[in-house]
Parts: sequence; C-alpha cells; structure tokens
Amino acid sequence: MFWNSDGSQAGACGNATRCVSDYMMRDLGVDAVSLVTARGTLRAERAADGRVWVNMGQPQLDWAQIPLAHEVDHLHLPLPGDPVAVGMGNPHCVHFVQNAEGVDLAALGPKIEHDPLFPQRTNVEFAELLSPCRMRMRVWERGTGITLACGSGACAVAVAAHLRGMIGPRVALEVDGGVLEVDWRDDGVWLTGPVARVFDGVLSADHVATNR
Repeated sequence: MFWNSDGSQAGACGNATRCVSDYMMRDLGVDAVSLVTARGTLRAERAADGRVWVNMGQPQLDWAQIPLAHEVDHLHLPLPGDPVAVGMGNPHCVHFVQNAEGVDLAALGPKIEHDPLFPQRTNVEFAELLSPCRMRMRVWERGTGITLACGSGACAVAVAAHLRGMIGPRVALEVDGGVLEVDWRDDGVWLTGPVARVFDGVLSADHVATNR
C-alpha cells in the first residue's frame, strides 16, 4: 500500500515502486522482482545501466475505470484547458500547455483535484512539449500537493500525449526532481528514472505496538 501525506491511499505510485524494487533486488541479489500492489502485480527489472524499470500496467481509458463521475470523452474533458483523463491505478488529469513553468500550480491544482468530475479526486499534471521525445512536466498530487515528481503521473502524461498524436510511445519527462523515462510497450507502460538511498530508519517496538 502507498499512502499520501493526508493519510489517504495513493492507489499506485510509480517512483515508490521503483525504489522498493531497487531495495528488494539489492537485498535479494536478483535483477527482477514482482510486487503485489493495489494496482496489481507489477514487475520490475534492473537494466544494464543500473536503473530500475517497472511495468505500471496498461492505462485505464474507460471513463468508469479512471474513474470519472459520468461518461465523457476522456481525451477531451469538458474542463478549462481541454485536459485528458487517464487512469494508472489512480486518476490523472493531464493538461498540455505552452509554458509549464508559468502555470500557477498551487492555485489550480486543488481546484482541479476536487472537481466533481472526479469522484475519487485526481492527480493533476501540466506538461509542455519540448521535442517529439521530450516533455516538461509539473504535478499536483491528490492528497499531497506539489511534488518533485510523480511516476504514475509521468506515465499518464506519456499516454495522453501519445493518444493525442504529440509523441511516440517513448518519451523523457523533465520533472522538478530530475528526468523520468516512459516507454508504452505492448505489455504495459514501463517507467524508469534515478534511485538514490537517502537514509535508514528503525521503528521502535513501542511505535509498532501503538500504531497497528
């Protein structure tokens, strides 16, 4: 399970899946693992360059699966900015803009997150096309706010841009925390990017006993 900072469940988290997979593969001494998540069983593999790829599964494109409150064209939502709705185990609302840096994410993010069209709220992405194989993305995550990166959001942007005919099936996305790569293959949407060990922590027995 993945949890947002407000205590709600994320449903899917691409970057967390990559990080957990990296830790497990190092600990087990293997180059591939499968994780059972709310999104389903996700396969992760270590590439020759050391990066970890994770298959986030096929996107959910039916309005009821995303989910949306009622049937609409998910490629052209009836909202300002003509956004695209994509499900990646969690809902996403993708906006294509001329200048991602100029978007007032702090003001627009929460309004779109809580729009009635999204019964489970939504993650919100603003993406700018830099070239046929590169985009700039900024994200407002539901239950969290502005974040440095969003793996499932990067997948949603790549899917939406490909369906709109803007890019091919593989793209690099510049996010505030670095660069993520997405490759939409026949077996699912694969995601990779850097992984870094930041710190180790230990939960005390008292903490575990009082927070079950």
